[in-house]
Amino acid sequence: MKRQITTSKTPAPSGSYSQAIVSGGVVYTAGQGPFRPGSDDPVGDDIAAQTRVTLENLAAVLEAAGSSMEAVVKTTVFLQDLEEFAAFDAVYAEFFPDPKPARSTVGCDLGFFKVEVEAIAAGSD
Repeated sequence: MKRQITTSKTPAPSGSYSQAIVSGGVVYTAGQGPFRPGSDDPVGDDIAAQTRVTLENLAAVLEAAGSSMEAVVKTTVFLQDLEEFAAFDAVYAEFFPDPKPARSTVGCDLGFFKVEVEAIAAGSD
């Protein structure tokens, strides 16, 4: 069984995917980016501002799923420019208590924004 998660606190999906799925007590989120609901433009033009909004969106999706940032066990991070990793990581560290989740970071072409983050978290069915 799987349950779809939807929240209006983050941008609606721009394609054929769910904001998150809960299955077997685990929450799997789609990648979240630096956008506000109803806007097609990223918030801010620096990595710190975009990371903050991205992680706020991730927290909102997790909350809608009955989970939280504290329950995240794994993240995958996509950065437009790996040279901005230190600035990204400084903001990221504010959002996750110890022990920090496992994390993979990938450099990739995100187009017109700088960061996207997806997560796997403990949740409830």
